[in-house]
Amino acid sequence: MDPRIREHAEIIADHSVDLQEGDNVVVLGPPEAADLVTALHEVVGDYGANPLALDSNSRFSRAFLRAREDDFETPEHELALIEETDVYIAIRADRNVTEASDVSPETNAAHSQAKQPILDERLSKRWCLTQFPAPANAQLAELSTEAYENFVWDAINKDWDAVREHQAQMVEILDPADEVRIVSGDTTDVTMSVAGNPTLNDYGEKNLPGGEVFTAPVPDSVEGEVLFDKPLYHQGREVTDVYLQFEDGQVVDHSAEKNEEVLTEVLETDEGARYLGELGIGMNRDIDRFTYNMLFDEKMGDTVHMAVGRAYGDTVGEDNEQNQSAVHVDMIVDMAEDSRIEVDGEVVQRDGTFRFEE
Repeated sequence: MDPRIREHAEIIADHSVDLQEGDNVVVLGPPEAADLVTALHEVVGDYGANPLALDSNSRFSRAFLRAREDDFETPEHELALIEETDVYIAIRADRNVTEASDVSPETNAAHSQAKQPILDERLSKRWCLTQFPAPANAQLAELSTEAYENFVWDAINKDWDAVREHQAQMVEILDPADEVRIVSGDTTDVTMSVAGNPTLNDYGEKNLPGGEVFTAPVPDSVEGEVLFDKPLYHQGREVTDVYLQFEDGQVVDHSAEKNEEVLTEVLETDEGARYLGELGIGMNRDIDRFTYNMLFDEKMGDTVHMAVGRAYGDTVGEDNEQNQSAVHVDMIVDMAEDSRIEVDGEVVQRDGTFRFEE
């Protein structure tokens, strides 16, 4: 086994989920990630915890969704499992990245709504979402398998304390702020209030890799328009040039150059899906290329991402409203050229360079 796999597993256990003796651990992973699932079982054994492996084969879920199509109910047995779980580790790795492309957006939306209670329970646990470098993901990234392995493990197996210290400089700027403005070219100019909402420093805990700072906008405060010039890969489909227009926080107009119907179904999932649940600033310059994998792409340096749908509870102040939705869909704006981030009227990043880096 590649020693980087064992290192990956140890970072998850020690850094990301703070594994403890006696923990009940669920490891969700597809067959393509079997080496990492195996390494995690070794590490869990070293810690004296109790692992349970679940298969996330995308063929299984596709078969179920196409057979059922609608009228979903919350699977109570799955909810009961998560309720008894201390640590939840989800591993992404694909055999076919378009396996779910012939499942209708309506079916996906209905299934997400039915599983909302499970998501709520899972997010209350110690959890980590990570990536194993499978060949299909390498192909989507237009890399050889070896090059993609190097890309993934260079982004994951690193000094996360140093990342935390670097990103803390942006947290200090954004955490006490009232208003943020994002401008990019003549296609994006959007403002939002973040007053009273904490800014979090993502240094490889719940998401591995980390490399962003993020918060939640006040739901009804978002005004303006955004062109997300990096593609969105959602439900096995590529959605390009997503355009959103906001008034009083709500998406009032939208379009996409390709697969607009996928975007429409996301926005129609529920009422909260038309509001922003997250503003994130990518700061990980070791992630230096777009790979059609949001776990990595949203962390790229010189980018900003915004998510329609659910806001994470930790990013919402106790006196503020948390946007609720069954979806959380991130989309990316390239901020490398002709762009700026303003915080309370002051430019804190221009063309990808933060003021503390000048």
